[in-house]
Amino acid sequence: MIVENAVFTHADTPACARADIPADDAGSAPPARRELTAALFKDGSADSHRKWRKTISTEPFRFRPELCTEERWELSYARLRAFNEEIESPEELARDPRGLAAMHEWAAVVDGALATVAGIHYNLFLGSLVDDDSTDRDLAPFHALARTGTFLCTERGHGNDAAALETTATYDPQSQEFVLHTPHERAQKYMPNTSPAGGPKSAVVAARLLVDGADHGVFLFLTPLTDADGTLPGVTVEPLPDRVGSPVDHCVTSFDRVRLPRTALVQGPHGRLLPDGTLRTDLGSQRKRFLHAIARVTTGKLCMSASTLGGSRAALAIAVRYAHTRRISGPSAGSRVQLAAHRSHGGRLLKSLATAYAMTFLHRRVMDLWIHHEPAERDRTERLVAVVKGWITWHARALTIEARERCGARALFPVNGLAEYPANADGAITAEGDNLAVWCKAGAEMIFGHTPAEPTVRRTPVPQGTSALGDPVFLRDLLAVAEGRWHHRARLNLRSGPSGDSLGRWNNASSAALELVDTHATLLAADAFIAATEGVRHPATRAVLRDLCVLFLLDAIAPRTGELLADGHLTAVQVRAFPDTVDRLTAQLAPHLGVIADAFDVPEEHLGDLPMLTAP
Repeated sequence: MIVENAVFTHADTPACARADIPADDAGSAPPARRELTAALFKDGSADSHRKWRKTISTEPFRFRPELCTEERWELSYARLRAFNEEIESPEELARDPRGLAAMHEWAAVVDGALATVAGIHYNLFLGSLVDDDSTDRDLAPFHALARTGTFLCTERGHGNDAAALETTATYDPQSQEFVLHTPHERAQKYMPNTSPAGGPKSAVVAARLLVDGADHGVFLFLTPLTDADGTLPGVTVEPLPDRVGSPVDHCVTSFDRVRLPRTALVQGPHGRLLPDGTLRTDLGSQRKRFLHAIARVTTGKLCMSASTLGGSRAALAIAVRYAHTRRISGPSAGSRVQLAAHRSHGGRLLKSLATAYAMTFLHRRVMDLWIHHEPAERDRTERLVAVVKGWITWHARALTIEARERCGARALFPVNGLAEYPANADGAITAEGDNLAVWCKAGAEMIFGHTPAEPTVRRTPVPQGTSALGDPVFLRDLLAVAEGRWHHRARLNLRSGPSGDSLGRWNNASSAALELVDTHATLLAADAFIAATEGVRHPATRAVLRDLCVLFLLDAIAPRTGELLADGHLTAVQVRAFPDTVDRLTAQLAPHLGVIADAFDVPEEHLGDLPMLTAP
């Protein structure tokens, strides 16, 4: 169903009466924008979204591109303290995945580095300590940010294979102390934010627990790193070169026989160390103990995804605003038209907006699953979080690059606020598990540990007309068919691989398994988009959101039409109709381009800081 400009004018409930709509500017926004905003941020954490949006609208968060790298480091930590003032209980925030994700979404709009250091402090560092049920620690310095927390896991020689890391923590029963040591260069901790910037810091350090020569696997150890005068004895911190994206004070960190008290060990069901050196554990395997120790990485994946959501929506909001601000020569002599008037320009933005909505709805759905999963579902849900992190962050990079390109040469200059978003997405693609590695793991598990989705409707025979291409449920079911095909192919390829060669068998199946993962994630996004559309009350706004959903689905299915046609799930007429259907849908959505992007609710205070949106 396609609607005209009626979407801008229908009556609506007053915004102040709607608990799921951010309050700022809601009263003056068009009704459609308010409804779309409500749909995007309807995730059980409306208060958090409202709070963080308001916070980044204040003076400390104004855009400061003129600062040098070191000054930007300090600014990010100053902003972290401003965030901390808005948090009633840092421990409760650490226990609240939705609250953490909301914080990341809005921090990333104005400062990607802020999102990084906030996620490290509240989730990876403080969250690991809050999850420790074995000792009463004084966490007050970390609550007040008198000491900032960081997380040291990855090593020069060990990234995605962190379970094999080589930093050691040797227990001395006589003194009841650990000796934390970096045995060689390969074991140096790589890229944590351990510089003097931001003041004194402590870390949870992943190290191999050694007791009387026995290796008990990797645990976390609370370790002071610096004070007001610099690094503490035995700690060496070497800054790394500048990297692309919002600058973070990344360093290489090593330890030379640093002594820690027995209470430094972060303990729990995965392991409790008695004073005599006896380890009590509910988990027999070292790998399981390691995964339990770094369990916060799963919430970190949700936070990384959230940060790229915020960055993508901000980048697209800027690009759409620019498309309506920038005027170019028109078709007749002396005339000038908006960039947005060209379908070649606005159509690409609409396609990106449709994907951004899908990413947001998918994130909301997976967050719900993570929060409410049963213990028996934990492995499957963790896998889903990893799959979605890869899908969202890869799409975020594509969307932010598209937004940058649509703004031409001006967007190459950091002063205009777009240049860092793609690089920030690159960082998220690698952080908390490199996307390709986590997708390979997920794909391997899904070959025999996953049941493909069923079509919503059994259609016999297949609809013949092109009108079916406007039905989101029909398009969704095509994705379900594609998922089943890739699942079947991956199983066959694994079984037909070289006998007795596990790597060879996986290599034979890996391409199909990765396609299975991608199709599964896209299908989940489609389901989340359709559900969100059905939850919008007013028909005019619901129709616009439905058309946006169809645009997303057509784009997702287009590269899969060959096999769907071959298997009889699409007709030749329908396949040939894809381009014209997309064109017609784009033309119908074009009048709503501005409202669709404005619904992202990026603060005007931030947009007003960007010269290319105000200069002629």
